[in-house]
Amino acid sequence: MKKISLSIVFILLAFTTFSQTWVSDAAHSRLGFTITHLAISHVTGNFKQFEIKAVTTKADYSDAKVEVIAQIASINTDVEQRDTHLKSADFFDAQKYPTLIFKSTSLVNIKTNEYKLSGNLTMHGITKPVVLDVTFEGKVKNQMNKKDIAVFTVKGLLKRSDFGIGSKFAAAMVGDEVTINASAELSPVN
Repeated sequence: MKKISLSIVFILLAFTTFSQTWVSDAAHSRLGFTITHLAISHVTGNFKQFEIKAVTTKADYSDAKVEVIAQIASINTDVEQRDTHLKSADFFDAQKYPTLIFKSTSLVNIKTNEYKLSGNLTMHGITKPVVLDVTFEGKVKNQMNKKDIAVFTVKGLLKRSDFGIGSKFAAAMVGDEVTINASAELSPVN
């Protein structure tokens, strides 16, 4: 009986020992987007307040469970009037839907350092599956705090109409397709 109990303890320790949680460094990460205006020009923006958390048990991150939470009220396109409009009920309705949440369902390695990240994106009260392209840029030791840093670039495409955002505005005025451009510098939590 003691041998079985000790075996169970060692198995549990093995699973918890290798599990690691990584979080984004806000000063060195960006959650950005690009959308067309009047079908010809491009408007870029980002969310100033967001957090990325990844939990993994493998050194190659292939089993990572990723969660991203962004505060809609932190949207920034460098034009205050436009930002205020984007936060309104015409678009994101930040008061009613204060967060954007992404939760991964799988991370598949398609070739060296390139992955497909699938998950559910909840925005404007609507949840839809999305697939994003992820590139693992590498891992280094931060000389300041001596922690490992893993860097990822994320790209993707989604439609604002799928989430009921800006439904009063035709795609000729505000593009329907939104390009996601994100970079994440992640460090392990001690």
